[in-house]
Amino acid sequence: MRRNSKYPFIVGFLIVPVALYALLVLWPYIQTFGYSFTDWSGESQKMKFIGFKNYSTLFSDDVFRKALWHNVLMLIFLPLVTILLALFFAFLLNVGGRGGTAGIQGVRGSAFYKVVFFFPQVLSVAILVVLFEAVYRSDGGGLLNGILIKLHLESANNPTEWLNDPTFVLWCIMGILVWSGVGFYLVLFSAAMQSIPKEIYEAALLDGAGRGQTFFRVTMPLLWDSVQTAWVYLAIAAMDGFALVSALTPGVSYGGGPDYHSEVLATYLMRNFLYLGKSGYACAMGVVILLLTLILSIVTLRVTRRERIEF
Repeated sequence: MRRNSKYPFIVGFLIVPVALYALLVLWPYIQTFGYSFTDWSGESQKMKFIGFKNYSTLFSDDVFRKALWHNVLMLIFLPLVTILLALFFAFLLNVGGRGGTAGIQGVRGSAFYKVVFFFPQVLSVAILVVLFEAVYRSDGGGLLNGILIKLHLESANNPTEWLNDPTFVLWCIMGILVWSGVGFYLVLFSAAMQSIPKEIYEAALLDGAGRGQTFFRVTMPLLWDSVQTAWVYLAIAAMDGFALVSALTPGVSYGGGPDYHSEVLATYLMRNFLYLGKSGYACAMGVVILLLTLILSIVTLRVTRRERIEF
């Protein structure tokens, strides 16, 4: 009797959140999937079923393929560089100091450095845009050009137009993403490192292991779960990049310029949906992005899966 009476109680708690999730999350996905098979313009409810035409058009679309390639580049560069930098600084701050009678310790003032490193994470995208517009200014007054001119690495009469140069524009965006993300993952890895007993590091150093060997033989295996989680989050972030590209780069409606050299899937999707009136086509793009992100997450979790080390 008691066992049967608990089910109405559980269902009573679950029914509202499950209904809201289905209405606000699952239903929009299903609608997007349905619209992707139509020629919907987004301005009226009139539309015609056109089968897989949007999907076949996608893979012969040069701009879509270019945007996809840019997201793949971000997918390789962003997680790799961000995680390596965050691991390096976290190791330095937590176990990079001199070993003494107090045992292994971080560098002096490590708590202050953690706050400084985390600071970019609390800045909104709008502030990042304003900040890096000043850094990448195309005249000698920009921070980057100013430094290069002072070092005589470029002429004051011909400064680099970072955000208008096809060679540099995408790397400039990726630089901002790395700069703003390292601090968060540094704090994540620092918290994981602090849970590792200091005796493990001290035993490794007593056995003659150097700092490098300690990092690769002790720290990395014990932090693998955190690294795996960070990799999945950063890979998902690499499939986005919408806010920075649309606010900082040139181009008609949502940036992506010059000449699509900084175009990413998200900006191309929004341009088709809101500016070009190809909402059905944009929905097909959204479905492809969703599938790519799901496949990417599953592959990353399986490839990086390791046997958990207990300590």
